[in-house]
Amino acid sequence: MFSVIINEKAYSVEKTDKQLKVNDQEFDWDMKWVSDRRIHFIKNNQSMEAELISLDSETKTMQIKLNHKVVELQLKDRFDLLLEELGMDNLDSSGIQDIKAPMPGLILDLKVKAGDEVKKGDVVLILEAMKMENSIKSPGDGVVKDIKVSLNQSVEKNQVLISF
Repeated sequence: MFSVIINEKAYSVEKTDKQLKVNDQEFDWDMKWVSDRRIHFIKNNQSMEAELISLDSETKTMQIKLNHKVVELQLKDRFDLLLEELGMDNLDSSGIQDIKAPMPGLILDLKVKAGDEVKKGDVVLILEAMKMENSIKSPGDGVVKDIKVSLNQSVEKNQVLISF
């Protein structure tokens, strides 16, 4: 079972080997795949065509063109629904609080300063460890609150380097 949200309206979808139910109603439309990205539907003598425009598996969103109109869908699988049921759906996994040193080393370069906005994957500093330069990247999106280290400072493993 999963949920599809279209224009802020949620639809419960359940699929078995023999049938498809939408909001506990059997989905008895005549469907035919036209290509790997397009499907044709007929219900009550009305014809519709849907084409997949884009799919983002990380955010579980897709855009489809439904009868020449682009619609965005938000998908929630059974795990998303369970987290929602337990009240754990609003945990911000992209928000970060601190970046800690993954190993002892020496700060060679600081790429950010307090107040800078960083995105997931941005290099925030260079840490030298065992004569190798290691790019330390932001694990999520955030705004730098405080730089806890300075250039040429030695740091220990798990020492806080940057706070958000």
